[in-house]
Amino acid sequence: MLFQTPGSFVIGCNYWASHAGTNMWKDWRPDVVAKDFEMLAENGLQVVRVFPLWPDFQPLKQLYGGGGRCIEVRHGENPWPDNELGRSGIDPVAMARFQELADLALEKGLRLVVGLVTGWMSGRWFVPPALEGRNPLKDAVAIKWEVRFVRTFVKYFQKHPAIHAWNLGNECNVMGALSDSAEAWVWTAMIVNTIRAVDSTRPVVSGMHGLKVSSAGGNWLMEDQGEHCDVLTTHPYPRFTPLCDLDPLNSLRSCLHAVAESRLYADLGEAPCLVEEIGTLGPMYGEEATAAAYIRTVLFNAWAADCRGLLWWCGFEQLHLEQAPYDWHVLERELGLFRGDGSPKPVVKAMGDFRRFLDDLPFEELPKRLIDGLCLVTAGQDNWALCYATYVLARQAGGELSFQNAGTSAPLEDAPLYVLAGLNTQGYMSRRRWLELLDKVAAGATLYMSLDDTLIPEVEKVIGASVVSRSRRQQNGRLRSCDGAAVALDLPIAAGSVRYSLRASEGTTVMAREDDGNPVLICSDYGKGRIITLGVPMEKSMATTPGVYTGDSAWPFWRLYRWLFDSVGSKRAVQKQQPELLLSEHPMNAHTRVLVVVNASPQDICDELQLEDGWLPSDAKPLRGARG
Repeated sequence: MLFQTPGSFVIGCNYWASHAGTNMWKDWRPDVVAKDFEMLAENGLQVVRVFPLWPDFQPLKQLYGGGGRCIEVRHGENPWPDNELGRSGIDPVAMARFQELADLALEKGLRLVVGLVTGWMSGRWFVPPALEGRNPLKDAVAIKWEVRFVRTFVKYFQKHPAIHAWNLGNECNVMGALSDSAEAWVWTAMIVNTIRAVDSTRPVVSGMHGLKVSSAGGNWLMEDQGEHCDVLTTHPYPRFTPLCDLDPLNSLRSCLHAVAESRLYADLGEAPCLVEEIGTLGPMYGEEATAAAYIRTVLFNAWAADCRGLLWWCGFEQLHLEQAPYDWHVLERELGLFRGDGSPKPVVKAMGDFRRFLDDLPFEELPKRLIDGLCLVTAGQDNWALCYATYVLARQAGGELSFQNAGTSAPLEDAPLYVLAGLNTQGYMSRRRWLELLDKVAAGATLYMSLDDTLIPEVEKVIGASVVSRSRRQQNGRLRSCDGAAVALDLPIAAGSVRYSLRASEGTTVMAREDDGNPVLICSDYGKGRIITLGVPMEKSMATTPGVYTGDSAWPFWRLYRWLFDSVGSKRAVQKQQPELLLSEHPMNAHTRVLVVVNASPQDICDELQLEDGWLPSDAKPLRGARG
């Protein structure tokens, strides 16, 4: 099934007809749709996400009696016919048009993902007239009609071979405000169960964006969507995702945004994750060549990280459209793979080249990649900022981290290295989870912690130092490695952060100090393992500061992560030096690995890859994909 096979990857786009955008179902022109689909298929796209716009397919009109009393719901002025479509309030003309669209997709070899409850699109709310003023996510009348629509639509098209997945809708979590995460859970369960009651053969794709780790951050949670849906989705636009609009589009941090967010969703939601919408939001973020370089790098990284697919937003330019939302929002107008005259942009060529690269590989699915450690996502912090920073740092260092929510009841996963970045507040994890983690360390694992404003029980026993005092830094400082330290660091410390004045215990190694000699990076034994403690929230600072990953002003903090990976005994066969060169290793068997090497810099990079003892280059010719 689509998106369900590990190591598989498809490319595609989100689609509105090139002549009409959201008005395509009213202004139906199958000749235009056929030409659009042909252009997409000819350029290597495989999947198209389509949207039966809710008020066009379920045009409910409420008729009223005296005093505004509700009398009847009709199709305009006409009663609904007493048949399955009529009882569900569905327009048969719209259904016939969707049938024609699906037939055209099949003819052109395109696979469809159908966004069922499309009540939000490109900054405009779209609901049937009878439901205006109601909250589609919690109002009983609205949900009644949603269930009827979803049930009948899925039943009507369940046997169509062009449809490969059902999508809950387009960013349905924007359709209305909810009081708590339980309401989001109930709405999701209701729509998913309605789909599966009719068709259990196709995957159900979330379609939501902006999910949170816990209800402290919002009502739509990764864990809840993963509980119900077969596939999670990210919409990693730089403008709408916090901290993703700091560096140039085609630089390291930006090129890892989609992958970091998708891996966080997949790991915490325990379900595959698809890059369902991605784009540059037009030429103000970078010219066409920049956009092509950006998406090329994202494609290789997403494939290597098992993100299952990538769909561009969207197929065709919408500069000529006069209706809302295009009249309202400038950012909706120049997002196409093709220009208004039908000519392809460089980004579609980059996507087609990538598809041909995959087709030329001697294997169909990329084997699972090596993972070097586990980042525990804790309460009381900006989860996205910390996870994004740790992911980028790990990739710079030549490794990769997976994620686990420290607040779940699931057992702590085994790992040689555990990362607690930016530990904050007193409620970051439960006592039982903390003790479970320390047991893992005592048994031989390594724990790395960086401290924000937090409390650690039995602190001297745990970190190998006592806290003489604590205060807020009144001015910026520096962190510098001690002479002979295993890792060379020289990094700024932000004013306003908590300063822990430490006294190292006997046997504790001080690896770095502040200018006044205060230990700030220490390493101590804990049972058979070790605990490395950094007394400043460096990942938090890197997450919020522009230009610190690359270029002349870069902070080489990734070196600490490189040392952490090396110190726990890396199982990797290949090492690199350049932090903007990204490696992933994919064992095919005990003796053979696929190495994916991605240049995440806008400049060419020269690096000498080093093979560990016992490994030799394959006789197979290296496959060059990104820059020929």
